[in-house]
Amino acid sequence: MIQQLKTDPATDIIYPDSDGQPMADNTKQFRWIVTVKENIEILFAANADVFVAGDLLWYPVQGKPKICYAPDVMVVFGRPKGDRGSYQQWREDNIAPQVVFEILSPGNRAKKMAEKLLFYQRYGVEEYYIYDPDDIELTGLLRSGDWLEPIEDINGWVSSRLGIRFELTPDTLVIYRPDGQRFLTPVELDHLREQERQRAEEERQRAEEAMAQLEQEQQRYQALIEKLRARGIDPEQL
Repeated sequence: MIQQLKTDPATDIIYPDSDGQPMADNTKQFRWIVTVKENIEILFAANADVFVAGDLLWYPVQGKPKICYAPDVMVVFGRPKGDRGSYQQWREDNIAPQVVFEILSPGNRAKKMAEKLLFYQRYGVEEYYIYDPDDIELTGLLRSGDWLEPIEDINGWVSSRLGIRFELTPDTLVIYRPDGQRFLTPVELDHLREQERQRAEEERQRAEEAMAQLEQEQQRYQALIEKLRARGIDPEQL
């Protein structure tokens, strides 16, 4: 009699790396997604156990690939940095993303946003932030027990997980790092990097000029010493 080996059906399940949906509907939404994601990445660059991702499918339940969403930005404390095709929670010590961001666009529908809220609430998100860059409206929700409860006064709110502060102005949302520096777009970050490079170059040039001037002074001093000695004068006896 031939004995057939039992297979685990869960190992045959495919968890797609893409849901076929675009990351953003327009340039403004995309710019905000990239800005939030990259600045949080920079903020925790020195912490090897903070994983930050944008538009990455999150599968919270093994064996159920239809249960998934791709937050615009998600932050996971307690998981190492590194590339992933998707975030399969059972492969990540069963740690759910603690913080998620959604950036709204005209294509967002109330039904879809309600489904996302229920998903994030059910599967363990602690802080959920929704920003509408067209209407300059920020909504924050904070976990209380099994529920995500709205943050009543979001203007000036400081995230307990991220340490960042949100400030709404008439024109835009400004996000501040714990050190007081504001989140910058990639273009602004590059401009700042170029300013720092130019400043460093100017300081290097000033240092070189000061060194050259010092060498000239030393040469003049040495020439004076030689002249005195040529006249029979010992400078050390003066």
